[in-house]
Amino acid sequence: MTGAMRRGRQALGLSFFAQGVVFALLVTRIPAVQDQYGISDGLLPVFLAAVPILAGAGSVGTEQLVKRVRPSQVLRWSQPVALLALLGVGAGEALWQVALALGAFGLAVGALDASMNMLGVSLQRAYGRSIMLGFHAVYSLGGIVGASLAWAGAHWDLSLFVLYLPVVVVLLPCVLLGSRWYADAGTGAAEAAVREQAGGLVFKLLLPLCLVMTFAYIGDSTVSNWSAKYLQDVLGSSEQLSTVPYNVYMVMTLVGRAVGDVGVRRFGAVLVVRLGTVVAAVGFGVVAVAPGPWTGMLGFTLLGLGLCVIVPQTFAAAGRLFPGASDAAVARLNIFNYVGFLVGSPLVGALGDAWSYRGAMLVPMVLVLVTLVYAPSFGAGTDRYGGKHERPRAVDVGPGGDGV
Repeated sequence: MTGAMRRGRQALGLSFFAQGVVFALLVTRIPAVQDQYGISDGLLPVFLAAVPILAGAGSVGTEQLVKRVRPSQVLRWSQPVALLALLGVGAGEALWQVALALGAFGLAVGALDASMNMLGVSLQRAYGRSIMLGFHAVYSLGGIVGASLAWAGAHWDLSLFVLYLPVVVVLLPCVLLGSRWYADAGTGAAEAAVREQAGGLVFKLLLPLCLVMTFAYIGDSTVSNWSAKYLQDVLGSSEQLSTVPYNVYMVMTLVGRAVGDVGVRRFGAVLVVRLGTVVAAVGFGVVAVAPGPWTGMLGFTLLGLGLCVIVPQTFAAAGRLFPGASDAAVARLNIFNYVGFLVGSPLVGALGDAWSYRGAMLVPMVLVLVTLVYAPSFGAGTDRYGGKHERPRAVDVGPGGDGV
C-alpha cells in the first residue's frame, strides 16, 4: 500500500517536472520560433492565443474522457504527445507545420494539466495530508531548468531543433517508464456516476474557486509577460537586470511551494491561502510604487512567494469540496488557468498604454485580493488532513487499484 503510493507520488512528480521543463522551453523561446517561421508581429498573438484556447478544449475533453478511462491513462499518452509536439515546433520550416505542432501541443497540455492535477488531488486524499504544493514545487523546478536550458540555447545560438532534441530524448523514455507507477486513487465508475448526477451543482459550487484560479493566473501572466519591460521602461534598469525578476519570481515559487505543504499541515489551507494572498498583494503594491529597479525586484520576489500557494491549493480545495466528483471539478477548474493566462497580459498592456504601467499593476493586485473573500472555500472538509501521517484508511492505489 505505502509502496504503491510512494511510487505513484514519485512518478507523478517526474511528470510535473517534465511539464515544467517543456513549457519553459517553449514560452522562453517564442522570439526564436517567430524568427524560424517568419511569423509576423500581427500574426504572433493569434498563435499565442490559440495554444491556451486549445488547452482549454483539451481540459474539457479530458473531463469527458475520464468517464471511460482512468486519468493515469490520459496522462500516460498526453505527455509524450506534448514532448513530441515541442520537438515538432523546433523541426519545421513552413507556417502550417508550426501551426500543427502548436495545436497538438495546446490540446495535449490541456489534457496533461488536467490529468496531472486529478492524480495529485486523488493521491493527496489517499495520503491523508497535504502534498499538492510539493508537486507544483517540482513543476517550478522544471521551469527553472527549462528556462536555463533556453538561455544556454540562445547564448550558444543553437537552433530550436538542436535545443529541443536532447531534452525530448531524455524525458520521453523517463515519463513513459514512470507512467507504469501512476497511482489512480479515485473511485472510478462510482465517481463518474456521482458526477453525472451532480454536474450542474458542481459548477455552481466551484465558481468561487474558478474566479480565484483566474485571478491567480492573471497575476502570474502579468509577471511572466511584463516584469522585464516594467523594470527596464518604468524603473530604468539595464537590459541585463531586466531579465532577473522573472527568474527570481520562479525561484521564490519553488521555495514557497517546497515549504507550503508543511504550512498547510500545521496551520490549515485557509490561513496559508490568506497569507499568500496578502503577500502577493503587497508585492504588486511594492512594484507599483517602486522608486527604482531594486525595490521593484523586491516586489516581484514577494509576488513569487505569495502567488505560488494559491493555484495548488485551489486544485486541492476542489478535490475536498467534491470528493465524489473530483476529476470533473479539477478539469473544469483547470480551464480557468488558461482564461487567466489569456486575460492577464492583454489587460495589463491595455491599461498600461491607456493609463500607466504603475497603475496597471494595481488591477491584478485588487483581483488577487478577491481571494480573501473566497478563502473559506479552501477549508471545506479536513483541510489539515489530521497531522503529519497518512490516515490509516488509505488503501491500495496502485495501477488498476481502487481509491479510498
